[in-house]
Amino acid sequence: MQPAEVNQSAGRLSVRTSGWVHWLTLLLLLAAGATARFLYLAGKPFWFDETFSVEAARLDWRNFLHLLWWREANMSLYYVLLRIWLHFGESPFFIRSLSAVFSTATIPAIYRLGSMLYDRRVGLIAAAVLAFNGYDIRYAQEARSYSLFVLLATLSSGFLIAYLKKPTRRNRVRYVICSILAVYAHFYALLLIVAHYLAVWLRKKRISEEQSMSKGSDAAALLRRAWIAIGFAVLPLLIFVAKTGAGPIRWIQRPGIYDLVRFSVYFTNGWPLIYLVACLVAQLPVRKNLFERGPDWKKWRVQFLFIWLLFPIVLTVLLSFARPVFLPRYVIFCIPALLLLAAAGLATVRPAWLSAVLVAFVLLLSARFVPFVYAHDFDDERDASVAAANLIFDQSRSSDAVVFHIAEARIPYEFLRSQRSGQNTASPNFTATAEPEIVFPHHGQSLDYRDFTGKPTAQFLRNELRGYSRVWVMLMNNGTTERPDPTTVMLTQVLPEMFPKVQRWQLPRVEVRLYSED
Repeated sequence: MQPAEVNQSAGRLSVRTSGWVHWLTLLLLLAAGATARFLYLAGKPFWFDETFSVEAARLDWRNFLHLLWWREANMSLYYVLLRIWLHFGESPFFIRSLSAVFSTATIPAIYRLGSMLYDRRVGLIAAAVLAFNGYDIRYAQEARSYSLFVLLATLSSGFLIAYLKKPTRRNRVRYVICSILAVYAHFYALLLIVAHYLAVWLRKKRISEEQSMSKGSDAAALLRRAWIAIGFAVLPLLIFVAKTGAGPIRWIQRPGIYDLVRFSVYFTNGWPLIYLVACLVAQLPVRKNLFERGPDWKKWRVQFLFIWLLFPIVLTVLLSFARPVFLPRYVIFCIPALLLLAAAGLATVRPAWLSAVLVAFVLLLSARFVPFVYAHDFDDERDASVAAANLIFDQSRSSDAVVFHIAEARIPYEFLRSQRSGQNTASPNFTATAEPEIVFPHHGQSLDYRDFTGKPTAQFLRNELRGYSRVWVMLMNNGTTERPDPTTVMLTQVLPEMFPKVQRWQLPRVEVRLYSED
């Protein structure tokens, strides 16, 4: 064999070996990420938002569609997928596992996006830091749409990049489909689509200069048509938003400086300074003309990631001065952009051994944050609505009545009822549990879409509670002790007229009262 042939054979062997190592590393990261997401998946109790997801998904199709149109069009894609998922199991672990599956699938998705924007090394680093990102794990273990939202945002961005690099019909259709699904997973995905538009506007010259004029013009025109198609497809959701206004998110509070600092800490696994430095390092090669339009791919990919990361966050924070719309978990779809920028910055460091040390250091810090996720409810306080419902079930009599301060408070009660029923009927010693009669809201033995909204009135209670000796009341999101909401004030005034004795149990964000005649 000639020396040249020997060198070629050795080169091919080296490529094959490095390829195996590369894919094995990605597989190990996927396994580690899945383990982190499925570990202690049922460790925390369900709270109101999760019970809402489950009970909404359990409604019959007529009530389900009514609920989506009149109240809960946001996250509708997740509710539909959860309806299917619930056919195969209804344990807390299984219900939450749907979110864990979506979150795990985002690891190879971000790897692919990083590989297209930069190279496979950046893709691997991004996949590694995502595998141990505490904020992503937090919502991978919750029966809500956020992990699906992140996955679809990553796929949508990936297909946009694929189309810009190779403007085929297949890539364009994939981009349109993923973008539409992302909006139906969460309405804030519209901010991602706008970010895509802004980024492509910065790169418009490249589309027309790198290819022939006719082909480039066609690519740009077809991309505009893709955005128009997305707009038409999400029109029902836009009509819903116009119809309902800010009502569904009126509970969001205006963020202060402390809230934004805490948000940055959670988003970065507790190390915002490290991620800031890594992102700044990523833009060093193009820092002189970062804010200019032009055909430079190396510059544009940094622009793309910064727009994806900053535009939704900055816009929602600014809008919150007029009407609070910023909520950390609503902008969770910006995490892939942050991690890709950080990965690009870490990969830029030279020499290579120093880059590897820094990556290992960041991964170690990230892994140390994961146990905190399992043990704490950061980013949002978990209410005790299911525990409150359990208290009522354990201490009630069949002759009791139960009134929910707001209609939504019945939802965790129904969730717990189904869980207890499933556990009990599986036991050979099963005996039916005494349940109080639901007085409000009540449109049938099972949940109705009308049971998701409304408040009781004083006259209704005076008419409907006659004949009962004890009445349970579950209050949720009813203001403070010093400033209760009007319904709480009414209940406090009206019920003692018929039931002079009252017992109270205070739980996180929930209060249970038992009114009785003696």
